[in-house]
Amino acid sequence: MELRIFEDRQSLGSAAAAHGAATIRRAIAEHGTARIVGASAASQFEFLEALTSTPDIDWSRVELFHLDEYIGLPMTHPASFCHFLQERLVAKTGIPICHFLRGDEDPQEIIRLANAAIAAAPIHVAFVGIGENGHLAFNDPPADFETNEPFIVVELDEVCRLQQVREGWFSSLDAVPRHAISMSVRQVLKAEEILAIVPGPQKAKAIHECFEGPISPMAPASVLRKHSNAAIYLDKDSAALLSQETLRDHAGGRGRI
Repeated sequence: MELRIFEDRQSLGSAAAAHGAATIRRAIAEHGTARIVGASAASQFEFLEALTSTPDIDWSRVELFHLDEYIGLPMTHPASFCHFLQERLVAKTGIPICHFLRGDEDPQEIIRLANAAIAAAPIHVAFVGIGENGHLAFNDPPADFETNEPFIVVELDEVCRLQQVREGWFSSLDAVPRHAISMSVRQVLKAEEILAIVPGPQKAKAIHECFEGPISPMAPASVLRKHSNAAIYLDKDSAALLSQETLRDHAGGRGRI
């Protein structure tokens, strides 16, 4: 796993986008298509803006998988992750094949279809975030590290739901759905490459716990330390609680742990 630290959200997003674009181009050159996973969160704004503005990506050869979605939320809802990806990625690129996790349809049927689709071939790159509670996708602590199912129904904890309110997606805690469809931890780890885009001071505690504490279901994204080809993109705010030793190892903006 590689840890990369940048001065601010903009430089982080630009660097992650350049990395992601290179991975997509390489997958297309080697396989004729790029199968990618997209995340939906405020943390992804700068990254997706830079990625969709990057030239020379043949988006017609990209197949998109959806990381997670609230159960019961229609795609027309402003907080829907389907809506987020449609607006900030698909509409700007014309990606032709999108496996959306429709929140207003039968969850078991959506999971059945998504499981079959994702099992058809490897995922070349997964773009993910890390929640304020350390969640990976919508796998809140204690996350299920054991299931082999690609997509599962999960219950969202209060910390996760409060984050959605603070970010402005919902007007109150009661308005945030309590359940979601999420890509499982093991399925995320099956991606050939993982880019985690995690800016902002509100993520500092989770970053400290995930990358300087034990690998544990109580800090779900800590499992990324087991992946041989994961890059964690941080800004100085999200990296603020990392030890001086770790920061020293990453002087100049990028390095390894």
